[in-house]
Amino acid sequence: MGTREIGFKSVENTDKIRELVANRVPGHSLDAPFYTSQEIFDADVKYIFGQHWIYVGVSPDVPEPGDYMTVNIGSQPVLIVRGDDNEIRAFHNVCRHRGARVCNGAKGSTGNLVCPYHQWTYNTQGSLLFAEHMGEGFDLKHHSLKPVHLKNVAGLLFICLSDNPPADFEDLVNTMTPYIKPHQVENTKVAAQIDIIEEGNWKLTMENNRECYHCTGNHPELTISLYAYSYGFAPSEGTDPGAEAYDKMIAQRHAEWEAMGLPSKEVERLESAISGFRTQRMPLDKHGQAQTMTTESACKKLLGDFTDPALGGLSFWTQPNSWHHFMADHIVTFTVLPISPDKTLVRTKWLVNKDAVEGVDYTVENLTHVWNQTNAQDRFLVEESQKGVNSPAYVPGPYSPYTESLVEKFSAWYIGRLKALLG
Repeated sequence: MGTREIGFKSVENTDKIRELVANRVPGHSLDAPFYTSQEIFDADVKYIFGQHWIYVGVSPDVPEPGDYMTVNIGSQPVLIVRGDDNEIRAFHNVCRHRGARVCNGAKGSTGNLVCPYHQWTYNTQGSLLFAEHMGEGFDLKHHSLKPVHLKNVAGLLFICLSDNPPADFEDLVNTMTPYIKPHQVENTKVAAQIDIIEEGNWKLTMENNRECYHCTGNHPELTISLYAYSYGFAPSEGTDPGAEAYDKMIAQRHAEWEAMGLPSKEVERLESAISGFRTQRMPLDKHGQAQTMTTESACKKLLGDFTDPALGGLSFWTQPNSWHHFMADHIVTFTVLPISPDKTLVRTKWLVNKDAVEGVDYTVENLTHVWNQTNAQDRFLVEESQKGVNSPAYVPGPYSPYTESLVEKFSAWYIGRLKALLG
């Protein structure tokens, strides 16, 4: 077992999990144990969240040298800190003395990292600087904080706890950097962050995100700015004039945006890659500026070098745990972290230009209103689904081939990764 796997629970009954994986019916939701079983949850934490690149935050979470943030992946506490050299690094948030967490707050700022238990002191590069009363022969160099792999993708921070992270993540980095870079995430600030706990399995949260079949009936605020033909929609019968018109508009806007230096075309590797992802810049309805109640910008001061507020929305999804929306004036970013078989953390951040002034350029209420409402509505749907899959009456139902193809790609990716990693 590699050092970065220490802390994950052992997974019992892997033969039963392999049987469930082998018997999964493509095009259908998963069997109930995938949403309810403690053993499968432990496998998810160990093999999915412990072996893949996990989105955890943004570079503006640690804007200055000495700034840090913490996150938990299962039972593993992780510390992310910007060093004095301005590089962002991740470490296991475990003191090399007797295991106390070095930093126990969600965020903070410090000159050095000092364990509160016995004041072992590390610099922001993780090296041990001071450890009192350790006797002759004690070598500080042998007791640095244990590193965690971190990738900074144009301001989005991903970590991997495995000793051998999926190498194909470089394809994601190379593909997505030109899409994200014009929004200049490094030059933004976190204007708001809201954590909610959904009483449902993390996969139900992700499945719900991967389709908009439910949007018209459940998201009146979000659908003000979204076209009905977005997010995996396909006509169910013959020719759909509305879909044809939408496709023509997409082609026209993509040509305009690409000419402005904004990559926009769809890239879809949700199922085919270990580090699965999807992106596309899509027009927004009406004013076409932002996901707000008026579809106008939520922040007067645009991001980066943008001068046109109507640049649609760049969507970016990653397996297994994130989705993001980049607009000309602000960014909304989401991370999903499992807590228990029926409990999931959904963390939403809203980013604006770092020079924007609250109350002058934007208000938090207007900035966050649409997604606060949408998150609450999705929370209800996920929790209702969890109540259903807990019932003996539940059997996996078929996905719609017209509106839930991306849900199938998430489920197929998940099953494929479990199969490969369980052996």
